[in-house]
Amino acid sequence: MRSGAGLVTLGIPKSLNSTIIKIKPKEVMTFPLPETSDGTLSLSGYKKIKDFVKKVDVLVVGPGLTQNKSTQGLVRKVISKIDKPMVIDADGLNALVGHLKMLYAIRYTLYAKILTPHPGEMARLMGISIKKVQGNRKDITKKFAKDYKVTAVLKGHNTVVADYKSNLYVNKTGNPGMATAGSGDVLTGMIAAFLAQGLTAFEASKYAVYLHGLAGDLAAKEKTQISLIASDIIDKIPEAIKLCS
Repeated sequence: MRSGAGLVTLGIPKSLNSTIIKIKPKEVMTFPLPETSDGTLSLSGYKKIKDFVKKVDVLVVGPGLTQNKSTQGLVRKVISKIDKPMVIDADGLNALVGHLKMLYAIRYTLYAKILTPHPGEMARLMGISIKKVQGNRKDITKKFAKDYKVTAVLKGHNTVVADYKSNLYVNKTGNPGMATAGSGDVLTGMIAAFLAQGLTAFEASKYAVYLHGLAGDLAAKEKTQISLIASDIIDKIPEAIKLCS
């Protein structure tokens, strides 16, 4: 929302709704969904999601979903069946491990798919070592984007953004203090917000990565790298945007 998304709705297991309402930002809406016995999103909720997203611009899939079997099945069905601009992160990526052929089936759909793995997630997706990913960050990201007709964002020091049209961007903002819980989720939200405002998948990813790192640098000056947490990055997004306007 700090990056310009006008309305955000959070799909959650229905039993969490009363709890979430008490702690979430007032501006965020909630969408209670069927759940598994473990309290995670259930595959049985697919139809509700399919009906709801007809009126949304962008879908974010992954953060906080867990690797429950039914939940992962739901994720794969959403990715393969729903034709909306989509940012896939965290457990959304985990659901694709061993199922990347699914992306072949949807790569010519109208809307963009953006995947945002960290090196460990990229290694699992491609079945290679983290060392190989880190030793060939640009080539690995370019290959993944080209092979699966997606935009790929390989997070970490000098985050790499590549798409299947051979666009490439290596980011120079950011600092080690941003390697903290939730920082990647902030980036995912920023990418989705820019995508919803009409930027292409590559542009949305590139600008989000740059501004995310800049916000982190601004936050580190105030909080120090050691004390930096994800919400500090969010607080500095408006200042980062002002500096670039």
